[in-house]
Amino acid sequence: MKMKTIAIREMLPEDVPEIAMIERSSFSAPWSETSFYSEVYNRHSITRIAELDGMIVGYICVKQIIDECHLMDLAAHPDHRKQGIATMLLNNVIADLRSDCRRMYLEVRASNAAAVKLYGKFGFKTVGIRKNYYMHPEEDAIIMMLTIEADAPAQARPK
Repeated sequence: MKMKTIAIREMLPEDVPEIAMIERSSFSAPWSETSFYSEVYNRHSITRIAELDGMIVGYICVKQIIDECHLMDLAAHPDHRKQGIATMLLNNVIADLRSDCRRMYLEVRASNAAAVKLYGKFGFKTVGIRKNYYMHPEEDAIIMMLTIEADAPAQARPK
């Protein structure tokens, strides 16, 4: 049996409706389609999707300002979770950022143990807490940071 290959490519405006559906099924306070269009057209944003047989199965949005980056959004389609898609997307973006980004930051819900574990595999460290950062439900955010070294190999492997 032939393994199906997941392809990573740039996010396009026409991908946004499908991405927004994944977003709504992934988060209690999802981004709007307008937010995704903003990222696609922002010259400081890196937006990628993971595609399997023509279907979007994951996406990532990272904002880069000079030599620091912020992981804005990352999700895998609910039917394709725990298959290494988020790992592939993060590896892909981090590999491209190695030459000009020194640190990447993110916020994650304190209760999102799976995401905290994933980020930990990449070497993200907890650097702070944002009290009541999230709504619906109200919850603290853990602030995590990754130091990106220009010559380091990829830090996590897909399952």
